[in-house]
This record gives sequence, C-alpha cells and structure tokens, in this order.
Amino acid sequence: MTYEQLKDLEKQLWDAADDLRANSKLTAAEYKDPLLGLVLLRFAQNRYEEAKIYIENKLTVNPRTGKKREATKEDFLGAGAIRLPKKAQYDYLVNLPSDVNIAEKVNEAMKLVEAEYPDLAGILPKNYQEMDEALLRSLVRTFNSDAVKKASGDVFGRIYEFFLMKFSMQGAGAQEGGEFFTPPSLVNLIVNFIQPDHGIIHDPACGSGGMFVQSAHFIQDHENRNVNEAITVYGTEYKSNNTKLAKMNLAIHGIEGKIINENSYYSDPHHLLGKCDFVMANPPFNMDKIDAKNKFLAEDKRLPFGPPLTGKGTISNGNYLWIQYFHSYLNKNGRAGFVMASSATDAGHAEKRIREQLVETGDIDCIVAVGNNFFYTRSLPCHLWFFDKGKKKENKDKILMIDARNVFRKVSSTVNDFSPDQMEGLTAIIQMYRGEQPELSDDNKWFQEYFSEGNYEDIEGLCKIVDLEEVREQDYSLTPGRYVGLSIEIDHDFDYKGRISEINTELAKLNKEANGLMNQIQSFNL
Repeated sequence: MTYEQLKDLEKQLWDAADDLRANSKLTAAEYKDPLLGLVLLRFAQNRYEEAKIYIENKLTVNPRTGKKREATKEDFLGAGAIRLPKKAQYDYLVNLPSDVNIAEKVNEAMKLVEAEYPDLAGILPKNYQEMDEALLRSLVRTFNSDAVKKASGDVFGRIYEFFLMKFSMQGAGAQEGGEFFTPPSLVNLIVNFIQPDHGIIHDPACGSGGMFVQSAHFIQDHENRNVNEAITVYGTEYKSNNTKLAKMNLAIHGIEGKIINENSYYSDPHHLLGKCDFVMANPPFNMDKIDAKNKFLAEDKRLPFGPPLTGKGTISNGNYLWIQYFHSYLNKNGRAGFVMASSATDAGHAEKRIREQLVETGDIDCIVAVGNNFFYTRSLPCHLWFFDKGKKKENKDKILMIDARNVFRKVSSTVNDFSPDQMEGLTAIIQMYRGEQPELSDDNKWFQEYFSEGNYEDIEGLCKIVDLEEVREQDYSLTPGRYVGLSIEIDHDFDYKGRISEINTELAKLNKEANGLMNQIQSFNL
C-alpha cells in the first residue's frame, strides 16, 4: 500500500468512525477506548491470517506421523501476531446474526484475548454494553471493508497510531501538565538518529508506546529481523490510561515488552541503571511540585550530578531529573534520544551546574532545535537531545548542532511535520558527522540544496560541529542557534532588481511630496 493510499484509508476510517460518534451520545473520551479496542481486534485478525501462512511454511513435518505439529502461541508471537480463539476473531463478530447481542460477544472476545495474553489482563475495553447496539454494529462493519481486510504488514498499526493522534487533537484523554502525544515526525527522527536495532530499549515516560513501535518499524525496514529476537522493551508510565494504551499498542504490533504503571520520579521499577542499549522518551516538560524531600529521590543513583535544587531546597521543574535518568540508564555504548523543553539548553542555577558536568562527559552527541506547531495539542518549540556513550574517539569532544526551526512541511494551519526529504536529509547530517555513508534517495532535493558535494560541511543557519572548548566559551549553552548563526533565505524566483527600482520610484515620489509640504510650511511662516 502506497503512502497516499494509506493516508486515504486513514481518512476514510476516521471520518466514518467520527461521524458515528457525532450521532451518538458519547463524548470523544468515552468513545476512544472501545473504538481502539475494535481497531486492535481487526488488526489482530489481519496479523493472525498473515502469521498462519508464515507459520505453516515454517513448521516441519514429524517423520513418525507424517504430519505437522499444531501451531503454538509462541509460534504466533514469533511471527509478530496474537493467536486468536475463534470467538475473538473479527470474522466471527462481523457475521453475528442480528438477534445476537453483539455487545456481549465483543466483551467476550476481549476477555478471551486477555486470557491468552496475561500482560493484557484488565487492559482491553469491556464496556461495549454502554454503546448503542446500532452504533456498535456500524462500527464493526466500518473496519471490515475489503480495503481493510486486505491491508497487510504494519498498516493497521499505523492506523491505530493515527487514531491516537486524532483523539489527542480532540482532547480525548488529552495530556496534562506538559505531557503530549509525541508526533510521528519527532519519534521518527529520534529513531533514525540513534538506530535502536538491538538489545534493551527503555522509555521511562512511555505514554502510548510510540517509541517502541517506531523502533520495531526501524528493525523491520532496515534489518529484516524478528523484532522480539532483536530487542527487549521496557516502559514506565505514570498515567494509568496511557499504560493501557501502551500495552494495547505493543500487542497490536506483536511486540513483547514490560510496561509498568509507576511514577519515574520516585521509583525505578525495571532496575536498568547502566544496562540500556537505547533510551527514548518524550517526558513531561517543566513539571513542578516534585517532592525534593522524597527519600527515594534523595538517594537516587540515577542522579549522579544531584537533584537540581533551588536555594529554597525545592525543585523548580523536573527537566534535569529526566536528562540525568536518560544518561544514567545507558550502558557504556548506549545511545539516547529524547524530546526536551527549549528552556533546558540555557537553564541557569543548579540546572546549569548539571549541564556543565554532562557536557564534560563528552557523551552529548547532538542537539536539534525544532520549531513551533509539531505538537498536535499545543504550539511550542522544543529541542531533541542525543547522547552517545560509544562515540568514536574523534568525536568525543565534539557536539553536532542542528537548527531545524526553519525545516518543516506545513500540514495544516496549526500542524507542521518533516517531509520525507527533510527527514532523510536531517538523518544524513548525523550519519555524515559519524563518518557513515548517508542513506539517501537519488532525488532528495532538500539535501542537494545544502550539500551539493554530498559531503558534510557546516552550513550557516542549519548545522555546525562544535568542540567542547567552544561550548565552554558560550557558558555551556546547548542552544544550536548560538552556534550555527542566522540563515539567510534567498528567494531565487523573486525579482529583487525590479522591486528595488519600484522602491526607488516610490521614495522619489515621497521625497517630492515632502519637499512640497516643506515649501508650503515655509510660505505660511513668511
């Protein structure tokens, strides 16, 4: 399925589902969970059908019996799918007679899936009796069109993510206190920069699990390997509803992982200090009211540079708690990529002290400034930070600064993202900085505009490799704009010479009028 076909399918399904909701008594928040539950079942059926074929081809014949053994739950997990009992299969639900209570049957299907997969216990929605029967039947049919049934691979996972995004934009379960649904452009850029293709991946503020899902896409697209053999994922999430979404999201994509509902400020449930190959996160920005006197926080080994205490012994916000967590979780070759409030790159007082120590470790790899309107619920700029404890020796005392505030594609009047060319080009910058061969399309005009020779060079207004001495001279600021300079945009289609001629003509006319007025004033004085 092409990108355009996928976008069309997303829109068709969302418009149909949203029209149904508009004609019901349900709010977006009430509608969200049961709708996503049906998305999970429909996609699970598609993955189940694909996996059956794959597993059948893999199963060996028992020479004694001449028959293949029965496929197991583990076989389906290995193929990135859920083994569905008959009464949990979407085909069974969509073909129910009209006199059968469909709400009871959908609730039963959810219970059967949970029984098969204990990690989903208590997670799936089972309140379908609260929906109007006609609405529920229409919803079930909405996700049973030919285009949907024929969708393969990760198409439904991406639709699920699209629905999460749309609900976020509607404020259904909207993020509070600086927490936002992480837009795909930022998740993709983080994944492209750190390349999480093996080992332990941790997100201590995992939200709906989007970082793990995109990591799985990366492995499938670049490595062609079994995701669950390549990586082990661990997530911590404070909001119980987001925890449920994360577990559903992993199940949809056939990703095995451990998601725990805890507060990362006062707990470290996975005990992954120094063990992670990759850390990715979009933590809540600028969180205040953190209990600086909490015993766990005071003794937390994830804070080697200490908590960012104010003169009053309080913590003004949690940004530099998160930043230290991400650094401390990494093993000696680990990489981290995370979203952070723009204020953190120049924050003062205790936060500056911590930033100085982080810079001196040599583990800060790259900082990317991102412009407004990338988040769906609020307009705010941010920075992406990248750590790499396994940097090449020649880069150990260097940091790549990228100012991407003017790099975006306008999706709507309130939403921006990175175009495929821009995403590929930004990724190529860090690949060249690391001495790697960039992966580029032949017709990437964005990249060619800046790097016509195909090699890395500092570009005014876009990127610069700085050494630690320069950062010290800038008082340990990590704001890319301080280093890369201003970008001078030249519109080659604009008639500058003609416009200057027009301005000169207008100026001459104004001067003539001014002289006339001055003569009149002088005549009055006489």
